[in-house]
Amino acid sequence: MSALQIKKGATSHSAYNLRSTFSDVEERHTLAVIVDNEAGVLARVIGLFSGRGYNIESLTVAEIDHTGHLSRITIVTTGTPQVIEQIKAQLGRIVPVHEVHDLTVEGAAVERELALFKVAGTGDKRVEALRLADIFRANVVDSTLTSFVFEITGAPEKIDAFAELMRPLGLQEVARTGVAALSRGTA
Repeated sequence: MSALQIKKGATSHSAYNLRSTFSDVEERHTLAVIVDNEAGVLARVIGLFSGRGYNIESLTVAEIDHTGHLSRITIVTTGTPQVIEQIKAQLGRIVPVHEVHDLTVEGAAVERELALFKVAGTGDKRVEALRLADIFRANVVDSTLTSFVFEITGAPEKIDAFAELMRPLGLQEVARTGVAALSRGTA
């Protein structure tokens, strides 16, 4: 209690409302950052995250405009709404950054990821792995007498579900590309 005997954040109608307006709940956000395609830009963007202790769950980078020398960095990160706003503001201040879009906030977006799974097994486990791959629309891109390599594309949740089902069947290795995302519609 303060000297005035008023509890901190006692009521939202109080002149002494000291409660934070930001949520403490961590949210997952997909950010699309358009940058100049030049040496060191990716290091500067990633340095912003590592220097402040922000986590990157997924990162993809590719050139999108050869003549304009522009690249698109798609970053999936988590944080409180305040942290996400801070990340977007700091990204916007980096000189080679042209645009920062929060696809999570701006509306519906399409997110896809590519993954390769090596599954080793024989007999019933091998047959079950093929059956599950068919259900998930995964393609067999390599096959030996004792293993398969499956290629699967889809939302990150689909990739996670496929991995969980393949674990007991002999999952050996996983390689994931990271999320590629675009907003839906014409805007």
